[in-house]
Amino acid sequence: MEFIETPTFTRTITVLLSDDSYAQMQMALVENPALGDLIRGGGGIRKLRYAVQGRGKSAGVRVIYYWLKDEFQIYLLLAYPKSAKDSLTDKEVALLYDLVKEL
Repeated sequence: MEFIETPTFTRTITVLLSDDSYAQMQMALVENPALGDLIRGGGGIRKLRYAVQGRGKSAGVRVIYYWLKDEFQIYLLLAYPKSAKDSLTDKEVALLYDLVKEL
């Protein structure tokens, strides 16, 4: 499986997760690329709720990604702490939908 990061994702994930936690998250996606919940109206984008060690899923990190099954690629689009926001706005979903339909 190939992981492709957006610049925004790269900037934020390094602050949110240690290298080990990030590698574990990637392994979880390799084992089950459909692990995240589909986002309604997102054209296939998914939201992974990932627990940060010692904090649990509800206080963890949210990773927005798109899985291109036929290409064996996962596009890592956004990452943010749950404390910052729970869900994407309709406008954010629409922007991400426009992005992934170009892939």
